[in-house]
Amino acid sequence: MTTLASVAPTTPVVGPPVRFRDLIASEWIKMRSLRSTPWTIAFTVLFVIGSAAVATLADKAARSGPADFLPFDAYPAAGYWTLVLVAGSMGALTIVSEYGSGLIRTTTVAVPARGSVVLAKAAVTAALWTVVGTAASTGSLLVSQAILDGRHAGVPINHPGVFRALVASALLAPVCALVGLGLGVLLRHAAGTMVASVFTLLMLPTMFSESNRWSADVKHALVSAAWHRLVQTWEPDPGSLGYSATIPGSWIVYALWPLITVALAVLVVRRRDV
Repeated sequence: MTTLASVAPTTPVVGPPVRFRDLIASEWIKMRSLRSTPWTIAFTVLFVIGSAAVATLADKAARSGPADFLPFDAYPAAGYWTLVLVAGSMGALTIVSEYGSGLIRTTTVAVPARGSVVLAKAAVTAALWTVVGTAASTGSLLVSQAILDGRHAGVPINHPGVFRALVASALLAPVCALVGLGLGVLLRHAAGTMVASVFTLLMLPTMFSESNRWSADVKHALVSAAWHRLVQTWEPDPGSLGYSATIPGSWIVYALWPLITVALAVLVVRRRDV
């Protein structure tokens, strides 16, 4: 004899929607749980500050008259190109490491709003690298001016051009990290993203000169060229045959690169399968 048991329909349990601050907390846990992150950041900041000390100590040029701000002693290219490389690579690893390990599938199942995931990653990346860039920029300035004070050549922070160079150097790190993050979402491959980041942020500007208008326009639209102009304290020579970037235009470049790359990443991740 068979007994038929009636099964009552079950209502699926629906949890509360994921809040954006929960996504930010999750991304922060992912980032700080990697042992390599604090060590990489610490060594990078020390290298940047050390490069400023070396550049300042090596600058033995004789000076006469009142002290002036020496931007490429405080912010040498060697140290800041390294910061660009590390920030862009670490920003890219924020997302490509999840694609490589398959964790991105778990993330998108838990949070179907993929665009929100990318924005949370961007928010955490921007906050972290703003702190890192500020520490490196402030440390570089303090070390260089401490050395120059011994030569009676130091300047205060309110000296013309100093604060702009400080802010531009501090923001260089989050700008590059966000560009790397955006490229990581678009390419989804670690090696390809690293090559694209290095090429876009470091190598591409060297391919263009300021002798022709079109070439200068392309160069001035790149991040590293914008940083170089913002750190530079002297005005372009009116008799020069080259085309120089403007200060407002360089700030616009700083704003547009992370905005465009992150916006493209959000748009693409919403339309593409994981």
